[in-house]
Amino acid sequence: MRSAAPVMFRHFLNKEESFMYDRETNFPMEDTRNDARIEFTEKGIQHLASRRCEIIKLSKSSAVIGILTKFHLPQTFYLDIPSARIPLIGCLLKRVHANNVIEARFLRLLSDRDLNRIFVYSTHPNHRNRTLDIYR
Repeated sequence: MRSAAPVMFRHFLNKEESFMYDRETNFPMEDTRNDARIEFTEKGIQHLASRRCEIIKLSKSSAVIGILTKFHLPQTFYLDIPSARIPLIGCLLKRVHANNVIEARFLRLLSDRDLNRIFVYSTHPNHRNRTLDIYR
């Protein structure tokens, strides 16, 4: 009699959820240069780790982030942009490149107000003349 090896059944939604962000419309990426922090949990929920990074490109739905050192990054993490006073933005890791650059997808779309605030505090020359609209 043959012994049955344990079979892991995957729910049909797991495959659907993994492609969900690839099917969404991509917003155009804009060059930027903002300091940020990546925050994630190590060892479950016991310890919240934080690493410095730099946002290289940004759109309403995703970002290209440059990290300083190579470290193990989980599939879900938070992006914190302290200069623009935008706290924790939930992110999904899309792709990790060999040159310490990662692509991340936001769990929610950034509003135009938040996007403008990020570009105001950017050190990239393209955003030198942007001003912060405080009346909106």
